[in-house]
Amino acid sequence: MNTVSLMNRTHQIEAMLTHNHLPLSKGLVSTLVNGILNERALYTDPTHPSPFYYLNRSVLSQRAKTFRKVFENHLPKTEFFYAVKSNSHPMVAKTLMNEGFGLDISSGEELKNALSWDAARIVFSGPGKTDEELKKAAWNNDRVCVLIDSFGELERLQTIAKELKVVVRAGIRLTTNPDGAWRKFGIPLDQLPAFWNRCRQLPNVYLQGLQFHTSWNLTPGSQVSFIAQLGKALADMPDSFKKRITFVDIGGGYWPEEGEWLQPDATPGGKIRLALGEATNAAMSPVHEPGTCITTFAQTLSHALRHHIFPHLTCKVCFEPGRWLVSHAMHLVVTVVDKKAEDLVITDAGTNAIGWERFETDYAPIVNLSRPGLVEQPCHVLGSLCTPHDLWGYSYWGTAIEPGDRLLIPRQGAYTYSLRQHFIKPVPTVVIS
Repeated sequence: MNTVSLMNRTHQIEAMLTHNHLPLSKGLVSTLVNGILNERALYTDPTHPSPFYYLNRSVLSQRAKTFRKVFENHLPKTEFFYAVKSNSHPMVAKTLMNEGFGLDISSGEELKNALSWDAARIVFSGPGKTDEELKKAAWNNDRVCVLIDSFGELERLQTIAKELKVVVRAGIRLTTNPDGAWRKFGIPLDQLPAFWNRCRQLPNVYLQGLQFHTSWNLTPGSQVSFIAQLGKALADMPDSFKKRITFVDIGGGYWPEEGEWLQPDATPGGKIRLALGEATNAAMSPVHEPGTCITTFAQTLSHALRHHIFPHLTCKVCFEPGRWLVSHAMHLVVTVVDKKAEDLVITDAGTNAIGWERFETDYAPIVNLSRPGLVEQPCHVLGSLCTPHDLWGYSYWGTAIEPGDRLLIPRQGAYTYSLRQHFIKPVPTVVIS
């Protein structure tokens, strides 16, 4: 690295260290905490053995209704599929199916579950589908649309469908980023003409749709960018292709409107400080990456679709939300079992309950249901696993904290229950309301 490059890199690091991220508003958090405390009788029932997840079906149903309504108000033809991976509890899927959602699944295991739940509309996405998984999808071709991930998968699906004497409905996943690890998903956009030409030669695979997915969408920017790229590609596709396509599935990744709440160490500057050997920042100073309300998503995406896609295709638009639907609908309740210092407590549950060391990076208020109060107190709240990474947070909301107190960690419905694991401790039960 030459001197100029080194100086530029140094300036970049200095900018990261000095950049002031938006602090998380105490008012925003206290409003959430106050809402939890107003319902605390739901979570303190002694017949509910700690630890447990609390699933609120009415919240889930309302989120589903809201999501559908805003997009139906902006687009002429829509269809909705719940991303099962975000929370795999059967009651979550069944509740959302009752709200008119199909299921978006990504494995043979999820397909087996979706079929057992009597899902009538299933999209099967994801890379690396095995022959056995493709056979199950093909055999249930009246209920399953396969979102093909590669040319090789296309050939295997044709062979399997021919053996079973069926015609499989299919879409093709398009990669939104041809570089890095995201290359694993779908085919590059410039290979769409070749894929279509091959599909036309295969009688047992009926291509009828396109799918793409961008993740961690705090704003619709990434989706809009790819929709514009897709529109340019569609302009050059033959009419035979355009007449065949009946749906464009723009995936999921919609972040809840409150945005992302992060520990200071999760910022670029925080990561650099940790790499330099500095101590963890346990101050009560979480930062905020703002989100976007779902109405703005609908307005922005519908405008992009009308401008770039609808001039070429007469199609419905499909959505695969997960996190946005389930995050608010499930909370985690644990109990303090030991107080080792005024600022250090241990709970009966470890982070095996959520499957990963989430709260080393993410912030969620820990609400003391037993000693309620709208004041945040510094305290290391740790789990009972044999690892120092077993962390719930660096503070709690309440007047004090003692053994026997029940603590609630709100909005833990997404990518927690599905990732839970039997590691040292058993997984929590689920209470359904």
